[in-house]
Amino acid sequence: MQQENVFYATGKRKTAIARTWMRPGNGQILINGRSLDDYFPTGPAKTILTKPLVLTNTRGSFDIQVRVKGGGMSGQAEAIRHGITRALIQAEPEYRTPLKKAGFVRRDPRIKERKKYGQRSARARFQFSKR
Repeated sequence: MQQENVFYATGKRKTAIARTWMRPGNGQILINGRSLDDYFPTGPAKTILTKPLVLTNTRGSFDIQVRVKGGGMSGQAEAIRHGITRALIQAEPEYRTPLKKAGFVRRDPRIKERKKYGQRSARARFQFSKR
């Protein structure tokens, strides 16, 4: 979806879903109405989600607004990264090659495996006693 230089994309990872709107601006990132530093106080999550912008040298040229729900800190950060990547590709299709090479275009399909009945967890069994 594109209207008057607003690029929308959805990013997903684990159980987190990030709806991302990107428009030309001065580099402000808002996540659920809060600033980037306020929403992710630790360093690794911030570096994860800003990598597509750093890779394409567009760090200060787009304002990004994100609504993210579900998952934990790392899942949300990677979902936002996926959404930013998709929006960047919409804005400038030539960014696809470097972003794809970095592995940001493909949605990471790994999610938590469900617990099975008669077992302790997804794969671990209860201890077996022969006697």
